[in-house]
Amino acid sequence: MTTTWTTRAAMLAAVVTVASSAVALGTGAGTQAAGQTTAASALPAAPPPEGDVVLFDDFDGTSLDRSVWNVEVTGVNFGTVNNEQQAYVDSPRTLRIDRRASLEGASKGALEIHPRYRPGFQAPDGRTYDFISGRLTTQEKVELTYGTAEARIKLPDGSGLWPAFWSLGSDIGTAGWPGSGETDIMEYVGYPEWTSNAVHGPGYSGETPLVTRQYFPEGTDATDWHVYSVTWSPTEMVFRLDGEITYRATRPMAEFFGPWTFDADKFLLLNFALGGAYPVKNNNEVDAQYYGIPEDTVADLQREEPKMLVDWVRVTSTD
Repeated sequence: MTTTWTTRAAMLAAVVTVASSAVALGTGAGTQAAGQTTAASALPAAPPPEGDVVLFDDFDGTSLDRSVWNVEVTGVNFGTVNNEQQAYVDSPRTLRIDRRASLEGASKGALEIHPRYRPGFQAPDGRTYDFISGRLTTQEKVELTYGTAEARIKLPDGSGLWPAFWSLGSDIGTAGWPGSGETDIMEYVGYPEWTSNAVHGPGYSGETPLVTRQYFPEGTDATDWHVYSVTWSPTEMVFRLDGEITYRATRPMAEFFGPWTFDADKFLLLNFALGGAYPVKNNNEVDAQYYGIPEDTVADLQREEPKMLVDWVRVTSTD
């Protein structure tokens, strides 16, 4: 595996985690699209942005690099949020390095996040679930204030699925959510024609006004490989899909609603949630057996078909 990273002492930065949640430690924003954009064709091997590369993981080893990634567990690190239907577990059944992913278009190996149907699974806090899945963070291991976070990702089809690539402020433990700030680099609720970006902070969280859908051009969709990224600076966040700008959230836009909370360290998250608030806002599956997951997707999950593949993750610092 090719993994490059820089410690706190070397970079004088803080923590980077990718999150996709509208509530503290949850997954996703639970928002409707405030705008929409269309990206150009995929650029899977785009050159690194300007700055120092502090993390590059192409998942080419035999196991997850735990010097970079934390595996979070429901009932240990946090409880269930957003009425999601999965428990996160630390298991190679849900998180593994797929050495054959090159057959599916990865450059080498790929991280596979694979939800599984496990009726009656009991989390460490005693709560039971019928699905298990995976969630990773870089909290306290990789650090970033300003710069770019990007990942090349392939997503499955299926309404009610909720994989995401996102970030939280490293002060989440003291500032709470949304005080720490959240940046949703890529959220997906199973509609292959679009993914979404969102920004959350004090006064603009949950149903945040700082949100957009990014639509794919004709001939491609979310089930193909795409590079999702965001660049943070003191004045704005710029989101890109395959190198093309899809959304720009500026400091004045955020400060119209509340404080700008993005001049501090952040950590990254990758996770695969199932059902919950954001999918429901799009598919209205409020009365489904599993909140936010229609029967067809439940059947796919029972066959253990949906999975998220991550070819590589790169973090470039301009601190």
